[in-house]
Amino acid sequence: MLRLTLLVSCIVTANAYVWPSPQLDALESIRFDQDRNGINALITPCSLFIFAAPGSGRSNAADWIRTAYHDMATHNITDGTGGMDASIRFAEEQARPEDVGDGFQNTLAVLLAVSNRYVSSTSAISIGGPEIAFRGGRVDAAVPNLPGVPEPQQDIESHIAAFARQGFTQTEMIGLVACGHTFGGVQHALFPDIVPELNDPNNAQSVSHFDSTFVTFDNNVATEYISGTTQNPLVVGLNDTTNSDKRIFGSDGNATMASFANSASLFASTCANLIARMVDTVPTGVQLTDPDNVDLTLSVDQKTIQFTGALRVWNLPQTTTHNVRVLWDDRAGGTNNASLVQNKVVTSSSGRNTATWFNFPTLTLDASAGITNMRFAIDNTVEDQGGVGFAIQDDLIWSNTSCINDGPTVTGQLAIAVRNDLAPTRVYLESLGRDNVDRPIVVETELALQPGAGNALYAVWSGAITNAQQDFTIGAEIGGVKVTRNDIRSVFNFPPCAT
Repeated sequence: MLRLTLLVSCIVTANAYVWPSPQLDALESIRFDQDRNGINALITPCSLFIFAAPGSGRSNAADWIRTAYHDMATHNITDGTGGMDASIRFAEEQARPEDVGDGFQNTLAVLLAVSNRYVSSTSAISIGGPEIAFRGGRVDAAVPNLPGVPEPQQDIESHIAAFARQGFTQTEMIGLVACGHTFGGVQHALFPDIVPELNDPNNAQSVSHFDSTFVTFDNNVATEYISGTTQNPLVVGLNDTTNSDKRIFGSDGNATMASFANSASLFASTCANLIARMVDTVPTGVQLTDPDNVDLTLSVDQKTIQFTGALRVWNLPQTTTHNVRVLWDDRAGGTNNASLVQNKVVTSSSGRNTATWFNFPTLTLDASAGITNMRFAIDNTVEDQGGVGFAIQDDLIWSNTSCINDGPTVTGQLAIAVRNDLAPTRVYLESLGRDNVDRPIVVETELALQPGAGNALYAVWSGAITNAQQDFTIGAEIGGVKVTRNDIRSVFNFPPCAT
């Protein structure tokens, strides 16, 4: 009997989120599953800087915020060019006086690793800051943008004009600068005329910080400025020509900064709004997704007619034991159910949210009946996406005839099972590649139909794999339309090949 690995399908809706949605699922995972995708390890604690020994005076968080603003600052609201499009990755932009320093390369080195076909480099750069309504859909630039980042020596009129070109008013300029300068500072190596050599063993790179809590998001950048105790080098620097924060903060008679100093909550909410607008500043023609809060997410690791997976439930009370069941429908019109087992509880978004994970048991399904839809009963509540359920496709799936050859050079064979009524003209594996300007692209590896390898329900397509480290998803062309199934596998997910 042919044993198959079941794959959840990818159905994209135009307006509202309905699982599964490959792009929104990928974005949501990066934003909220930071412990699983490795991002959390790069920002915990906020003082962490992975490119130097402890005591450098720098942090990853400050570099990320600076990178996001410098990428956006090329935007021209009049002609729609520039904005959040990852053009900061180009050497031409990083060679400009407005973009000095290695912070951009440091940021790109870690964040581009999470970009893929659904999450552009731009979207990876955009994920950060206070809790904001994050939107996906950014498109990576193919060429550098024109210059546009304000510089410290420019006068206040130039700064107001630069922010207006980006789409921000004078008051919003003050807020965005203050929000960005709650982290980090100015490095001596990049701006020796602004920051002297500090000769501090706990600040090896001589970074003069914007406030006394430079690795914490708070309103001290405002309270210290208003109280006259600030050490912000762009406010109290010896060279008044480069005291750009002083000119910006004082350009409305300190009214905005005083309001921030008087209310930490106002500062936080203003920053959430302005940072959201900053990362939503994109070139004309780029359409962002709607903001979305996902309360229920299923990630399916290995699904055969043995069907397994995991369910994540947000902010479930931890004071009681929960009864959670999965209910699924099959092609024969039957309904089935099974209990899930709680696995772990994790926090995300700096502790704002709690996720409780429940594991599926291994469910053995009849191949002829298959599976079409599922929903969940959580205590006394049914979660079914407003009645539509969680759709599952069992027509284009991994076959466990896939295998690995373990030797000096690891290779393997990957096989896809296709329901006979699907009748594809092509079946192929999809992997992540990069084009000549380092944008994520999909690389297709053709598979061949294997006569006699299937059964009455499924045909098998397969191909040899020489790069064992490469992960793949499944693709097929059916009636001239390409479809994708997003269960990611490599040869390491399968048993040894027969010898």
